[in-house]
Amino acid sequence: MGPIYSIADAIDLLRRRARLIAIVTFIGSIVSVFIALSEAHVYESVEVIQIQRPEIATTLAPSTVDGSAARRLQLIQQRLTTRGTILEVIDKFNMFEDRDDMTETQKVVRLRNAIEIDDIAAAQGGIEDGTVSVVTVIARDSDPYLAQALASEFARRTVELAAMERLQQARATLDFFAEQEDRMVSSINALEEEITDFRLRNDVAIDGTLEFRRSEISTINAALLEIERERIGLMQEAQQIDPNARESTRLRLMAEFNSELASLDEQSKLLNERRNQLQDSIKTSPEMDRQLGIYDRQLEQLNQQLDVISNRRVEAEVSLRLETQRQAERLTVIEPAAFPELPITPPRRNKAIVGALASFVLGVGIAFLLDLMHPVLRSARQMEREIGIAPVVCIPMVGDDEPRRPKNGLFARLRRRWLDRLDGRLERG
Repeated sequence: MGPIYSIADAIDLLRRRARLIAIVTFIGSIVSVFIALSEAHVYESVEVIQIQRPEIATTLAPSTVDGSAARRLQLIQQRLTTRGTILEVIDKFNMFEDRDDMTETQKVVRLRNAIEIDDIAAAQGGIEDGTVSVVTVIARDSDPYLAQALASEFARRTVELAAMERLQQARATLDFFAEQEDRMVSSINALEEEITDFRLRNDVAIDGTLEFRRSEISTINAALLEIERERIGLMQEAQQIDPNARESTRLRLMAEFNSELASLDEQSKLLNERRNQLQDSIKTSPEMDRQLGIYDRQLEQLNQQLDVISNRRVEAEVSLRLETQRQAERLTVIEPAAFPELPITPPRRNKAIVGALASFVLGVGIAFLLDLMHPVLRSARQMEREIGIAPVVCIPMVGDDEPRRPKNGLFARLRRRWLDRLDGRLERG
């Protein structure tokens, strides 16, 4: 059996439980006012950072700093919110000096929750993965001056960390390729020394002198052929000596021919020895040829790797120069943190009003629950509705004290008249 079936029942409930509802509303309003006054206002300051594109096109001067701007900003944000960085900021601005009850962990969590770093994707974000155009640093605090200082501090640290990260990565890339180039040059020099030592041990001509030695052998062959021709000519002249000539003349001519032939023989001997030496120096076995081929391939591969590394080192030098001169991608503050004139939290008056309304609703709810816990038939209308029998007479409640006199005020007469009309309509219905 419920206590409210009509508007008249609801009004009667409010009238009977007015004192309870008023007490609950008053207490709740007082509590709401104290809560609203105890809560401090929160101020918010925002600093905007723009990511500017490189001044020189990447096709002309490619950067060695890999990764998207969004990933780099995420790493920077993680470094900014580390415990050590947060404690540095707390010490710099002397925060929480009057909060001796807070531990370092609580202070770190409090400041970490008060800072927010968001990035806004560029218009061409669908074309290039991780493209970011604007970064916003948001700081919130109960002190407007401190909120502005925190936003400026974290924005400054973001810009400095971004520049330092790019500079360190470009320098590390250059150091790596420079080290690789030095190592490759050392490997090439060691291989060339090994090849030279191999040729000397096996008496193999060096590639640079091979053609020269073959040319020298050809020259020696031509000289030997010329000596043979002169020898044949001298022998023919010796055969043409007049046998009727005097003995002394014949012996003198023969001695001259023999001397010239001996000289030609000596020259031929020396040339043959030189030719044999040159031929032996250019003779190689199949095993030596195979080993020399291996050396040549290794030397060619090392030279190709050296060319690639040298090109990469030049690109790294250009990238480092761009980063040093701040002509590559960089972060620039386009909107400094402004002083927050108004708090972002709702006004305390609104909180007090909402608390008072909630207290009134709570009081009505308590009154309704009390009527549910103690159901009572309070009028002839309720009795007729519940059991279907209209009472013949209604006797007012009589107690030890004098029964209450009906109120004769204007509001009471109007209310009774309105309730009588409403009951008459319900009975006719």
